[in-house]
Amino acid sequence: METAKKNKPDTVLTGITTTGTPHLGNYVGAIRPAITASQQPGVNAYYFLADFHALIKCQDPSKVHESTREIAATWLALGLNTDNVVFYRQSDVPEIPQLTWFLNCVAAKGLMNRAHAYKDSVQKNQEAGEDADFGITVGLFSYPVLMAADILMFNGTKVPVGKDQIQHIEMARDIAQRFNHIYGQHFALPEAVVDDHVAVLQGLDGRKMSKSYGNTIPLFLPEKQLKKHVNKIKTNLLEPGEPKDPDDSTVFQVWRAFASEEQTAYMRKEFENGIAWGEAKKQLFELINQELSEPRERYNELMENPAHIERVLREGAEKARAYSVPFMEKLNKAVGLYSLT
Repeated sequence: METAKKNKPDTVLTGITTTGTPHLGNYVGAIRPAITASQQPGVNAYYFLADFHALIKCQDPSKVHESTREIAATWLALGLNTDNVVFYRQSDVPEIPQLTWFLNCVAAKGLMNRAHAYKDSVQKNQEAGEDADFGITVGLFSYPVLMAADILMFNGTKVPVGKDQIQHIEMARDIAQRFNHIYGQHFALPEAVVDDHVAVLQGLDGRKMSKSYGNTIPLFLPEKQLKKHVNKIKTNLLEPGEPKDPDDSTVFQVWRAFASEEQTAYMRKEFENGIAWGEAKKQLFELINQELSEPRERYNELMENPAHIERVLREGAEKARAYSVPFMEKLNKAVGLYSLT
């Protein structure tokens, strides 16, 4: 961290976009490790519901609103320690969009042109014979600037991301450096933290579990529905008694994400011995259900008590703004926006 004191603890920052219902892939890949981190002493962490980001992808107000409730309830049900971290809704911190504008005014358009999401959209338009910018909003184009504001608002130094998001952290660094060069040293330079050991779950069809593929297993399904979804996992045609390759199986891959080392070794042996797919799925359902049954109960209670969720988010926003308001006053002065007297 170039601009911060060496003895200052790192600030970890994680955003969760409020589109859709959380699924097992979200849980294993992001939620579970973040919640484990939130329970450690001495954590300087900001976890937020990225509802401004949601508007880029979803223009259905009821879905964005409901997803906010579902995702907040999910994190709380799974044991997020809100005494230890700052847990807030992005739209409750008005300093973030103000900072976004400041950063827009120093961010190079050429840098935005190179953003993967924008380039992918342009390529799809060209392949379809459309105008290169057909259907592309300014929100999608400038998404990396809003993400930079999320991080720089709280001087995040460590940002856990998947490999597909590394570019956005590098862009945030570039934008921060440009602002610092013009207006003085205000921002620490964030670093992407990519954990190669975090599981990327396969979905029902064997591809990466993703809402966009429609192949997810929602996190807090009732037991009967969870069992039905597990039974839908795609398998090959090998009969009971025939050895099966665990490393080529979605059933085993999901098992490993929930199992201990001993349980993983046990199931690997079962695959070598030719366990029937029905039996393997039955045991997988029981393993997942055992881990999620208590959180599911808490989740259902929270979903029936939106006032409690709202109170937690408001308290988080107060903690966030205790930092963002004075910092924004400092930035306003840096760019020349302050009282004439």
